[in-house]
Amino acid sequence: MATPVPLRRRPVQQRSAKRVEQMLEACAALIDELGYDGVTTTLIAERAEVAVGSLYQFFPDKRAVVQALTQRNVEHFMAEMARRLDEAHLEHWWDGADIAFDIYVRMYREVPGFSRIRFGDVVDLRLIADERDNNTVIADGLAELIATRFTLATDAVRLPIAVAIEIADGILNLAFRRALFPTETVIAEARTVVRAYLSGKLDRDLG
Repeated sequence: MATPVPLRRRPVQQRSAKRVEQMLEACAALIDELGYDGVTTTLIAERAEVAVGSLYQFFPDKRAVVQALTQRNVEHFMAEMARRLDEAHLEHWWDGADIAFDIYVRMYREVPGFSRIRFGDVVDLRLIADERDNNTVIADGLAELIATRFTLATDAVRLPIAVAIEIADGILNLAFRRALFPTETVIAEARTVVRAYLSGKLDRDLG
């Protein structure tokens, strides 16, 4: 899944790669503490224990650091999906929705910074890729995974997966960011709604 690289230059040496990783970790921790708007490049550099000039060698601004952090989260999500799909031996491809929920909820609760920026919508609806919104990038990545592992045409699953992601995003917003109902109850509701949509529609359309 190709996405633009926000780095001004790629770290070639191991030391440079480690320094960039420190910046991303620092940015994630600061976002947890201060939110996106409260973070500055100066604060990121201070937390990462690097010079601000060193940060600017790799990133033009704060947005680029957060974009790189978001892309790392997307890669982690997709890698976990691929691993779990390989291990699960699912009877129907839409059962993978439960795996996606599990990974997303775990990341929301455990991955630094993820609960504040998720897959970038808080910053920019097109943070991950200029030509597609963030949810579409995720949907396309999942469609490719599902199509490959279940020998389906990517175009056949792309739209229903995109719709399912929009449904899940709206309901999970109710679970995590509005706190009107018990979180676990709303997550369970999201699973039920998405699974009913996918299995009901696609059992007829794809078999």
